[in-house]
Amino acid sequence: MKQVEIYTSPFCGYCHAAKRLLNGKGVAFVEVDVMANPDRKAEMIQRANGGRTVPQIFIGDEHVGGSDELHALERSGKLDPLLAA
Repeated sequence: MKQVEIYTSPFCGYCHAAKRLLNGKGVAFVEVDVMANPDRKAEMIQRANGGRTVPQIFIGDEHVGGSDELHALERSGKLDPLLAA
């Protein structure tokens, strides 16, 4: 399974929704709290091609986007193959 990284903040409902989906699938992920680690926000923005909102989700080297995009991948049946590839 590819490594999953998710940039979050503690008060973000979309972050919690994305983490619930990943936890429900038993997917381990590395969480970077950009409020607790503000120096990592610039890293997130660069990796996300300018994306400034959280969550920003990466599967392997691929930028998935945010919670809406993650849930869309799940609904379309494309999340599991992406995780396994």
